[in-house]
Amino acid sequence: MKVLASYSIKGGVGKTTAAANLARLAAGEGRRVLLWDLDPQGGATYLFRVRPKVKGGGEALVRRRRELVDVVKASDFDNLDLLPSDFSYRHLDLVFDGQNKPTRRLGRLLKDLSEEYDVVVLDCAPSVSLVSENIVRAADLLLVPLLPSPLSVRTLNQLEGFIANVKGKSPGVLAFLSMVDRRRKLHRDLVEELPRRHPGLARSVIPVASAVEQMGVRRAPLVEWAPGSDAARAFGELWQEAVNRW
Repeated sequence: MKVLASYSIKGGVGKTTAAANLARLAAGEGRRVLLWDLDPQGGATYLFRVRPKVKGGGEALVRRRRELVDVVKASDFDNLDLLPSDFSYRHLDLVFDGQNKPTRRLGRLLKDLSEEYDVVVLDCAPSVSLVSENIVRAADLLLVPLLPSPLSVRTLNQLEGFIANVKGKSPGVLAFLSMVDRRRKLHRDLVEELPRRHPGLARSVIPVASAVEQMGVRRAPLVEWAPGSDAARAFGELWQEAVNRW
């Protein structure tokens, strides 16, 4: 089982969009996929038409009063299940802090699913926290969206420093440019310059597109209802890069 985390220190950069589309692409290949919406705002849960509620909240899962498999919901798509968000996830730092080896708790929970799924995609809230440390320890690959702006790119350096300070194994990092408008000079310049400054940057570039915004209206991944769009093709390329990094 491989664990992919769509994660960034910065909010509003396209983490949920990436998580939803890559999970759908993985399931479309016949892989057994679980998308866990760890963000208390529940964006991915909403997109997949699932109620954002876990009985007992995040504490029940972390303390094993409820097993993860007992709260998993089927999606509208073959091979793709969802572990929904819950507003109590905002307190997960406190719950993890009360556990033995608190930075390993998420990874231990996910190991229980290794016979059920081939891929787990984590849609993560923007933060630098104990939950973040758990994500870094549990993930095989961090998928990091970057807006084409200097401040957003700066967060990549901060993230790399954060990962370096987390004890234990380090995941791979696949950063990619998101919401790119090639009509803007700053965006074009960053698309050209960043790969030289960050050799590990993904070749795939996700364009700004009205179709991406329509995901919230249609409540389905873009790759499902507009597979021929530029953005859907870009997500397909990004998924292949993620598989190659594994």
